[in-house]
Amino acid sequence: MEEKKTTEEQKTTEELQLALEKATQERSEYLAGWQRARADLLNYKKEEMERIGSFMRYGQEEFLLKLLPVLDNLERAEQQTAESDKANPVTQGCLQVISQLREFLRSQGAEPFETAGQKFNPELHEAVGEVDPPAGGGKEPGTVIEEVERGYLFLGKLLRPAKVKIVK
Repeated sequence: MEEKKTTEEQKTTEELQLALEKATQERSEYLAGWQRARADLLNYKKEEMERIGSFMRYGQEEFLLKLLPVLDNLERAEQQTAESDKANPVTQGCLQVISQLREFLRSQGAEPFETAGQKFNPELHEAVGEVDPPAGGGKEPGTVIEEVERGYLFLGKLLRPAKVKIVK
């Protein structure tokens, strides 16, 4: 009878051992699946944040592009203002608005870039005219001689090309 009891105990032990191995295998599979799902979720979140960021940058670019002509016109008015008129409170207020707009653009990542005296670069410049070289100026052909409209970079990327006149 004891022999029969020992055999039954061995069977039960073997069954328990098999059940334990099966449970361990299932646990490993479930853990691996959970880890993959977690990694997929983290990747999705990261991609979604990048996508939302690109939409925001696009919207910001559009807004800044619409604001630039306002600043251009205010800067033209500033250039036409005589020194004697700069003491006028209304003129001072307008000059302060121009300064605030420039600072706002900088804070948003939009920076003007220099063009005068540089070689024409079609990636940054838009030629709107050619000018005969100035007498004794020594400017070589293709050099920017006049900036008609200022160009801007937004976060290191071209926002608006500069409109320039170049030497023939």
